Amino acid sequence: MISKKMEGALNEQINAELYSSYLYLAMAAHFESKSLDGMARWMSIQADEERGHAMRFYKHVLDRGGRVVLKEIAAPPADWKSPGAVFEAVLEHEKKVTAMIHKLADLAAELKDHAAANMLRWFVDEQVEEEATAAKIVDRFGMLGESKGGLLMLDKELGKRGEK
Repeated sequence: MISKKMEGALNEQINAELYSSYLYLAMAAHFESKSLDGMARWMSIQADEERGHAMRFYKHVLDRGGRVVLKEIAAPPADWKSPGAVFEAVLEHEKKVTAMIHKLADLAAELKDHAAANMLRWFVDEQVEEEATAAKIVDRFGMLGESKGGLLMLDKELGKRGEK
């Protein structure tokens, strides 16, 4: 049985993960409007991944006899000043999510909720990967400067996400 305190905190995280999905979908739409199809694909896949994260939390709450309570999802921004600025926003957002996951892990330890602690270990590791990936892309934008050719090459590379 999950405690009410952990249930409430995980419900907040479900909302945060769904917002992340919504945010990345907005970023995908932004890139589509700029004919940067590779970056749009990358963001669309990221949006799906974030929804999957929300569903992991959703299932955990239900599996432990808790109740999932969905809340309103805030509207994300619709425009960014540049493709690089979009990925800078991704990195900052992932840092925020990392802090949220760490807070949940601290709560699980405080409550001696071993099931939640075990589930959250996957998210702690996932956030290391999320931040590293975003930081690498931000670094690449820094190398591009104003190169339109470089932008198109990076767009093509990012569009390969999910290909085997």
